[in-house]
Amino acid sequence: GVGPSDASPDEGVVEDLPLIDEKAVEQLTEGLISHYLPDLQRSKSALQELTQNQVVLLETLEQEISKFKECNSIVDINALFSEAKHYHSKLVNIRNEMMLLHEKTSKLKVSGINI
Repeated sequence: GVGPSDASPDEGVVEDLPLIDEKAVEQLTEGLISHYLPDLQRSKSALQELTQNQVVLLETLEQEISKFKECNSIVDINALFSEAKHYHSKLVNIRNEMMLLHEKTSKLKVSGINI
């Protein structure tokens, strides 16, 4: 088994390390943070701005899409109207033809009576 008498391979190495000065570590940490923090804060605000811009862009896109859908329905309505006009003109033509036929037949009847 491993007992206290067994020599550790790390023995002696730990003793060679100087004592860590906590104050120095604190100061180094603060220095490091103060060096990187402004950049990080700038990045954060830039990211927030980007996110806000994306939200605005998405809303605008949604509005444009709904406009496009409305335009499509308007195009459908226009097609419907042009179709209605087409059929209306067909009906007018048929009515005119019927009136002409009616005139012709009544003339024939009149001429038939005259004979």
